[in-house]
Amino acid sequence: MNNNLKTIVSICSLALILGSTTIGAKEASSNPAVITDTMKLINIAGKQRMLSQRIAKDYLYAGRKVATSKANKQLKQSILELTASHKKLVAAINDEDIKNLLAFVEMGTEDFELTANEPFSLDNAQLIIDLSESMLEGSQYVVDSLKETITVQESNIIEIAGRQRMLAQRIAKYYIAYQSGIKDKNTVEQMNTAVALFSKTHKVLLANQTNTPEINKNLNKVNRLWKIVYKFYLNIEKGGLPLIVFNSSDDITKKMNAVTHLYVELYK
Repeated sequence: MNNNLKTIVSICSLALILGSTTIGAKEASSNPAVITDTMKLINIAGKQRMLSQRIAKDYLYAGRKVATSKANKQLKQSILELTASHKKLVAAINDEDIKNLLAFVEMGTEDFELTANEPFSLDNAQLIIDLSESMLEGSQYVVDSLKETITVQESNIIEIAGRQRMLAQRIAKYYIAYQSGIKDKNTVEQMNTAVALFSKTHKVLLANQTNTPEINKNLNKVNRLWKIVYKFYLNIEKGGLPLIVFNSSDDITKKMNAVTHLYVELYK
């Protein structure tokens, strides 16, 4: 099922792009209305990356009976948001053949939702992680393809700011996965990679010359928190701080979501 999901998501993500850029890349890059709409779609598709990681994280936290009430509530909300955002992306497509292909991506969403609602076990935990990776890959493909339809440099800032939301949830996902018993080399490596990428990207955002005072205010808040908590994340093998990881990653995600929306408004 994992390989099928991966293929379905990748194919249908391509269909999303082909259908939502019917006016062509050259025209889109000089059309202000299309540029604005594409920026918004990049944000929506980018947020799907975060939701894929948050759903898996919440399943693992609830299964481990840590922040159970909050994790279960967030899990349900995330699945609803993932589905609603997918419908928004589908609505941007006019080609009927591509719409038919997009029906397949819903199979992946259904698998994700079904697994997330199954009783916790190590097998299901590994499956939900695999599904989240496939959903992440598909969403990233959509984002990258949308960026290629416009030549506005600012789309890169929107994309990487939005990616920070995902990385915060990804960090929490792998932290709790390790504490849940998935103690392989890949879990530690994925954690370290996510932490390094977040740190590198945050420096880029802080140095961005077009930041507004409000954007800088939010980025500096994240920076102060990050300087403290990233050390906890890197101690994944030691563990012992699941609530701090859960709450801090959610706080960072919330602030980076606000920053991403501010960039969308700034560049529209």
